[in-house]
Amino acid sequence: METPKKYLLFATLPYAYPILRPLQAEIRRRGGEAAWFLEPGCPDMLVAGERRLMSVGEVMDYDPIAVFSPVRYVPDFFPGIKVSVFHGYANRKRFEAVDDHFTIRGCFDIYCSQGPSSTPTFRELERKYGYFRVYETGWPKADLYCTPEMQRLPRNERPVILYSSTFSRGITSAPLLVSEIERLVEERPWDWIFMFHPLLDPAVSERYRQIAAAHDNVRYVGNTFDLEPLRQADVMLCDSSSIIIEFMLMDKPVVTFRNSHPGPFLLDVREPQQVGPALERALTRPDDLMDELRKYAFYQEPHRDGRCAARVIDAVDDFLGRGFDGLKRKPLNLIRKWKMRRRYHYWPSPFGAKKRP
Repeated sequence: METPKKYLLFATLPYAYPILRPLQAEIRRRGGEAAWFLEPGCPDMLVAGERRLMSVGEVMDYDPIAVFSPVRYVPDFFPGIKVSVFHGYANRKRFEAVDDHFTIRGCFDIYCSQGPSSTPTFRELERKYGYFRVYETGWPKADLYCTPEMQRLPRNERPVILYSSTFSRGITSAPLLVSEIERLVEERPWDWIFMFHPLLDPAVSERYRQIAAAHDNVRYVGNTFDLEPLRQADVMLCDSSSIIIEFMLMDKPVVTFRNSHPGPFLLDVREPQQVGPALERALTRPDDLMDELRKYAFYQEPHRDGRCAARVIDAVDDFLGRGFDGLKRKPLNLIRKWKMRRRYHYWPSPFGAKKRP
């Protein structure tokens, strides 16, 4: 019997789970094995049947053929080829001209791009650097949004507004909108769901918890990346988080507050008192807005067949089949590698034997 292929799923924050689980499902469908390594501080949200490796030593013994990372780094000393699957889309969250979605740090062998918004740029970077390959696969998490259940519009008795905000200072809308949102909660016949990034300032999060506790029409789901709130909501209120694009994949409108790069696919407002009227308009799903939204969503993610994870595994198979022929060596990155080893207390023996932490 052929030995099952082994893969490692590298998680640093809760948002990794819905990104990596479609890969786990596809690996298992093909008869392979998947194990998880959680960085210190990452909540353990694994369920029955999911395997966790508790130390670097266990990772080394497991010896995966590939490691999947949704963040911009991965421990270089982990066995296997390093695969970047991203934690969101290239939506230029910040005001800089260059999107940090495209920052190359010398960590990965494969970049799995998502569509027209990312593939051409990564192809240019592939030619420039020469030590990785780019495969357009679509985003694994998109497979979850493309199920019939997620594509079906909700039938709510009252409109449901999902408010989600990024954590980045200077970009997050949460501190600026708290008073206006509390007023809307009290005055408008809407239900609300609050869902924030886990790194949002705890003091700000607490203010929204208090609003939820004081009002029956508000539910605070907090630091979670469950897809159910996105499925239930009719409209999203946000700022510049890439979760905007995820919501659009379900053909739902988004109102943003001071978005860093607004366009006709959003209802963007600049002042708190404009939020209520914009939400009212979004709830009517105006034709011009929805047409632009659909074009933009397909520009970001054209892969709606539920096979993004399958294409990622295919990319790994293709890379392994071709090997490193034609690729340059990765940069040494000695400082970054030293910091990563210090972080994990991993200091391999110069004589070849690996010390187990």
